Amino acid sequence: MTELPPVEYGLAVERYLAASGLAEGSRRIYRIALNTWAWALADRPAPTGPERRCARPPVLPLALLDHPDAAERLRTAVARRAADTDPRTLNRELSTLRAAAAWWRARGWIDGDPSTDLRPSPLPEPAAAAAPLTAEQLRALFTRRAPLREQTLWHLLHESGAAIETVLALDTDRLDLPGRRTHPRSDRTRLHWGTGTARLLPLLIAGRSGGPLFLTDRRAPAGTPAADRCPHTGRARLSYRRAAELFTAHTSALGPGWTLRQLRERGEDHAPGGGTPRRP
Repeated sequence: MTELPPVEYGLAVERYLAASGLAEGSRRIYRIALNTWAWALADRPAPTGPERRCARPPVLPLALLDHPDAAERLRTAVARRAADTDPRTLNRELSTLRAAAAWWRARGWIDGDPSTDLRPSPLPEPAAAAAPLTAEQLRALFTRRAPLREQTLWHLLHESGAAIETVLALDTDRLDLPGRRTHPRSDRTRLHWGTGTARLLPLLIAGRSGGPLFLTDRRAPAGTPAADRCPHTGRARLSYRRAAELFTAHTSALGPGWTLRQLRERGEDHAPGGGTPRRP
């Protein structure tokens, strides 16, 4: 029996995702991107921020993609998105729409693709690596009154020299506290740390035997993978974006433009960790 083509855009999105073979987490991201373009086709601005993830898109016919004004509506939406979205995210969302439109065209559900002439945003030139923080700057940072989570993260980044993504991906059951290192795994490098981190880690993980090492302040939203949710507190794994925002907020009074990556390299000498952390 021949499958009838969907009339509604949202149903076409679901059929595309069902046939994509993507994991549930990836399908959720693709769905959010494709729903964003539904607002554009309805000539309405899409929600932004956290509301974008749970907003119900307008119900509209898939045939709007063949409307003479569809390309102009999408072009306007791209300009809006470019004002508050980084180029990589916007380009990924455009690619998602093109892939879905190609799949729909192959099945004869639409005749054209209004996204064909849309140009992706140029990616920014890679910025020159900032110089490592000096010993004096490190002392100012580590003696600053900051939450326990932040002080532990900063010390661990500095003392281990590990990538930020690697440190944020750590789970509490990987820590060898007496040995001041992580337990080895075949797919990851073992991390080592010094006295500053060794002093703070037991305080940070008190009462926790598993789950992400660094946690958000709030409970994890529905749909968060179990690997990124603390089984004891229900909070989610701290993201790189949030960690960077907090670092900027705490260091703005110390100097302009400090970044977490500047902690990976040691300055003139190793600054002792003597901060005054407080529990978040």
